[in-house]
Amino acid sequence: MKKVLVLGCTGSIGTSTLEIVREFPEQFSIVGLVAHCAEEKIKLLSKEFNNVPFLLTKNSSSKELEDFIIKSKADVVINGISGSQGLKSSVITLENGIDLALANKETIVMAGSIIQQLAKKNGCRILPVDSEHSAIFNLVEHYGSDTIQEVILTASGGPFRDFSAEKLRNVSVTDALNHPTWNMGKKITIDSATLANKGLEVIEACRLFNLPPEKVKVVVHPQSLVHSLIRTKDGVLYAQISPPDMKHPILTALTWPNFQPSTLEQLDLTQGCNLTFLPPRFHDFPMLSLAYEAVIKGGSYTIAYNAANEVAVEAFINNKISFTQISEITMSVLQKNWGKNPVTIEDVFLFDTQAREFAKKILAVSTEASF
Repeated sequence: MKKVLVLGCTGSIGTSTLEIVREFPEQFSIVGLVAHCAEEKIKLLSKEFNNVPFLLTKNSSSKELEDFIIKSKADVVINGISGSQGLKSSVITLENGIDLALANKETIVMAGSIIQQLAKKNGCRILPVDSEHSAIFNLVEHYGSDTIQEVILTASGGPFRDFSAEKLRNVSVTDALNHPTWNMGKKITIDSATLANKGLEVIEACRLFNLPPEKVKVVVHPQSLVHSLIRTKDGVLYAQISPPDMKHPILTALTWPNFQPSTLEQLDLTQGCNLTFLPPRFHDFPMLSLAYEAVIKGGSYTIAYNAANEVAVEAFINNKISFTQISEITMSVLQKNWGKNPVTIEDVFLFDTQAREFAKKILAVSTEASF
């Protein structure tokens, strides 16, 4: 039986993970639960899963979190924590030789090479849980990395994929949180609307699969049925296709390298389905092109990209800036020199702090100018 520790257990990834465990109680056991502040929810979940230990990180130190992860004796940690806060948990997991089922894309965006070295040093694996990277992971595992000409990430396009540039300037927070396909947290839903989420995934794909940016493409696919594709050197496309349900990639990560029969919804092509693919509108959604710029420049640019975006998204959610100012603030931060490479995790957090401080200064000026 595989022992599973769930970080972010009350969020969308954590909730889906627990549903998988409920379906396969003979194969998986929950050995610990971590949430930020949802005390009542986590107490109920702890009781359901044999009174397993739980931790609320809102008032806990990094040392407490580290001790909790170590004491869990987990075989695999599901990291469903949103944003840069998930990086510390990923580091602790890999430092202790535990396999990491990773839904927190910021881990790789901020500290990709350091994280991969940690996994290699401690003999553990990083198993992608994002549906796009899970798809690529499985396709690359099957066909071999030497066969790959390019990978193609699909994007739903978010709620504004058909909006004009003029209309984008006036969208509200409520509008941006109304995702047409996925039910996610506020931050990732806003990122989907700006295409920053896809930008983060481009960076993550480059790092996870050791690919140059020109070999990682993005296509808008409104139905969210094709989760990603690879093109092999002979020009043939291979895709992973399934309903838009995060339980599929979570089950894949928990059972890899085996395939587990399940009762999860399957796509029935006889019922009819349309698959539409469109080019992304880089000009109207500049967060995607800024991500390519950041990964091409290297150094700490991807750290700055993520930090600036997090600051700007929080300001947008609090109605301090407009939707289009998210990319404007990020662009301004990236104009600073972030050419220095992080060597340690401490470096990563230092550059992250510097980028946030710079973004907040730009935000203060932007906010004053709007009044």
